[in-house]
Amino acid sequence: MDKQAIIEKAKARLGADGKITCEQAMKLADAEGVSYGDMGDLLNEFKIKVGACQLHCFPNPVCSPTAK
Repeated sequence: MDKQAIIEKAKARLGADGKITCEQAMKLADAEGVSYGDMGDLLNEFKIKVGACQLHCFPNPVCSPTAK
């Protein structure tokens, strides 16, 4: 897994609120062949928050309903 390449792709998808949507994060994880858990860990590592959470697929506080 090329962490830096994935993070650059995630950053390119950030909305005006500075977050990547849950749907976009899941699609990126699928496209890069990483699990949702690994994607959540990676987003946490680089302090990227997930917004518009749908299913709480990411087992990290980044995707919790109370994370702001």
